[in-house]
Amino acid sequence: VVIIILGILAVTAAPKFINLQGDARVSALQGLKASIQGANTLVYSKAALAGLEQSNTATSVTIGTGTNDNVSTLFGYMDSTETNFTRALDISAQVITAPTTGNVTSTGDWAIAVDTGVVSFWQNDAPATCTFTYTPATSTTLPVYGAIPAASNC
Repeated sequence: VVIIILGILAVTAAPKFINLQGDARVSALQGLKASIQGANTLVYSKAALAGLEQSNTATSVTIGTGTNDNVSTLFGYMDSTETNFTRALDISAQVITAPTTGNVTSTGDWAIAVDTGVVSFWQNDAPATCTFTYTPATSTTLPVYGAIPAASNC
């Protein structure tokens, strides 16, 4: 009877705990997405105060008091320059070439790749399918924050 009960518990509980790593990666991507959205709100506010919210050329906006506290903006929001995200979010990230398969390896906590203006983010050692994208603002659109993948892809 004890073995049967343990077997039933294993069958019902094991699937819940098997993909905890995928769930954790999805949560980390959701946190990064929220951080980028918050940082972009502050960057836009600084750009608007400086009268740069309509600038269609890359413009530097100071977001802090340090020597490396400038971010590059287009239309008041962060553009696709990789250093913007490490500066605005205070994260450790390595710029990589976007992978298509396997796990992403980075010397930082995050990996960043830019391809045709779209910035992709991966957590270190995450599968290539576990990514979040950011597309900078244009003259007619606000920045686009990509969808977070399902835990089964992470």
